[in-house]
Amino acid sequence: MTLYLIGIGLENEKDISVKGLDIVKKCDVVYLERYTSLLQCSAHDLAKFYGKEIVLADRTTSEQGDHTIVAEAKDKDVAFLVIGDPFSATTHIDLFKLAKEENVAVEVVHNASILNAIGIVGLQLYKYGKTTSIPYLDDHPNLETPYRIVQQNKRIGAHTLLLLDIQTHKDRFMSVTEAIVVLEDIEKRVGEKVITDDLRVVGCARLGTADFMVKAGPLSEMKKIDFGKPPHCLIIPGKMHFIEEEMLELWR
Repeated sequence: MTLYLIGIGLENEKDISVKGLDIVKKCDVVYLERYTSLLQCSAHDLAKFYGKEIVLADRTTSEQGDHTIVAEAKDKDVAFLVIGDPFSATTHIDLFKLAKEENVAVEVVHNASILNAIGIVGLQLYKYGKTTSIPYLDDHPNLETPYRIVQQNKRIGAHTLLLLDIQTHKDRFMSVTEAIVVLEDIEKRVGEKVITDDLRVVGCARLGTADFMVKAGPLSEMKKIDFGKPPHCLIIPGKMHFIEEEMLELWR
């Protein structure tokens, strides 16, 4: 019996790999985590395509119910489906680690994640620095972390990927505009001129899908753009090679 951690990609039910789909079809229990990212299809679409009943796992189920999921895998084949790649969110490393500690067989099926889908922007992946997230200020009124990460990355010329807050239980998904407002709020409090109107940024929406959107330009212009449906992310470029500069011109 085995616990399978399966990445299902970024767009819809057809993004799962052939290997992943074969495993899902043979499993006794199939969980779907739905709090680290967002697909462009419903859980019903997944269940219909996979031909399996799907148990929705919120953050509590995944983080506090690890022992239950691992215990099931001692006498059943259990699939734990993750939007993107199983390890693009550190949350699921705990599940893998626990299974190993409990001597439960565990296998991983990788897939595309936001960490490689951003390649389409044209900024070289190995030149990104620390990745961070931007939560809503009403949950973190004294927030400074994303500001500091951008600051640190800029000092070494590295690009910054900012992942935007997703609260599926509230049907609330941060937009590029909202993310910029958060950074501007921190700038007002901190005042170290990291976030300025002329700062070049890249706004992205639905990367990895057919209707993805990428726009690049000064921060003052980016916050006026409607990027449409979530999920969104924000990139602040560091020092760029001329080819990277030319790529960003495509997204102006």
